[in-house]
Amino acid sequence: METLHPLVSVIDLSKAKLMKHMRHTFSFYVVFLKDEKNCELVYGRNHYDYQKGSVVCLAPGQVIGVEDTGETFQPQGWVLCFEPELIRGTSLGRNIREAMCCIRQRLKDKEHLFREELMGSLLTAHILDLYDIHARSQNNVQVSERITVLLRKFIELLYNGEYIQNRDLNFYASQLCITPHYLSEICKKVSGKPATYWIDRFTLQEITRLLRQKELSLTTIAERMNFSSVSYFSRYVQKRMKITPSEYKKDVSVRLIKKF
Repeated sequence: METLHPLVSVIDLSKAKLMKHMRHTFSFYVVFLKDEKNCELVYGRNHYDYQKGSVVCLAPGQVIGVEDTGETFQPQGWVLCFEPELIRGTSLGRNIREAMCCIRQRLKDKEHLFREELMGSLLTAHILDLYDIHARSQNNVQVSERITVLLRKFIELLYNGEYIQNRDLNFYASQLCITPHYLSEICKKVSGKPATYWIDRFTLQEITRLLRQKELSLTTIAERMNFSSVSYFSRYVQKRMKITPSEYKKDVSVRLIKKF
C-alpha cells in the first residue's frame, strides 16, 4: 500500500490483495465502510451480522475479523485510519464515503505543482474539522474563533517544516503572539494533547521517514534535523520512541530483508 500521508490513511479495499479470514487488532482508530454482502463479523468476543453499507468503528486494541475458513477472498469497501489523538470521542458524520473519496483523490494527485502544500493544507483543514467535532461533543468545551485561528496557524507552522529548525515551544508562541502556556492550554483543551506533543509528533514523523532511508547515516539525519550532535539526537529519539535510532534503522533493514 502506498503511503499518501503519514497521519492519515484512506484505503480502497477492492484494490487490496486477496486476504484470508482472520482476526485483527489495530493500534489506531479505524473506520470501515463495508461494501460486501451481509456477513457475520467477530467483534471483540461477540458475533454480529453486518449488512452491506454498514460503518464499523474500532478503537485501538479492539479485535475484529471473520472466523477462519481457510479460504481467500477479495475485500470490498473503504478503510479510514487516524492517529488515536485525532478522533478520540468523535463521530465522522454521515457522508463518510464522499469524504474518503475526496481526501484520497486529492492526496494521490502527484502532478500538482504544489502537492506538498496541498497535502499540508488538506490535512490542516481536516485536523481542524476533527477538533471541531471533538469540541462540539464536549458540552463544557467552548472554542472561540480566535482559538480556531491560533490552532490553524500553529498547525500550518508545523506543516511548513518549522519543526526542523525550531522545536522550542517559545518559538511557536512568539510567532502567534501568545504565551507558551496559553498555546499549550488551548491545544490540550481542544485536542487533548499539549502543543509540545504536536511538535514532537511532526518531528518524529520526519525522523522515522529519514531513518528508513538506509543510505542516510545518523550524522546526516541529525544535521538535517538541526540537532547539535548525534548523541543528543539519539537521546531525543529514544526518550520519545523507546528505541534508539540505530535500533530503529536495524529493525527496518531486517523487515525489508524478510519481505524479500
